[in-house]
Amino acid sequence: MFGKKKKQNLLTMTPVLKETYTLEPVSADSEKMHVVIPRDSWLERLSIRFLKQPDRIKVKLDELGSFVLSHCNGDYTVEEIADRVEAHFGEEAEPVLPRLVKFLQIVEANGWIYMQKAQ
Repeated sequence: MFGKKKKQNLLTMTPVLKETYTLEPVSADSEKMHVVIPRDSWLERLSIRFLKQPDRIKVKLDELGSFVLSHCNGDYTVEEIADRVEAHFGEEAEPVLPRLVKFLQIVEANGWIYMQKAQ
């Protein structure tokens, strides 16, 4: 059939943080992280040069978001990340799967991650 897309199972897909973005710890004793986003469009480069704005943006994540994004390295599927979140945070992360899926949708919409299809 033409026009039909093959549906992918989200649980078998692997989220990957884009190469230009990095994670930095907030402090040495904290589990919280910053996502460091470079500002590299032509308009941002102009504002950096002439308006003395910072050349990168740091977005502070909570512990759960930090844990999830640190596992978005291409080694873990969404299902494996959900299992690890549940094991690490327990009741605090409930309901795990809906929260994880929504978080991944948001960070993917913001362009921080991309989803690799299952092999």
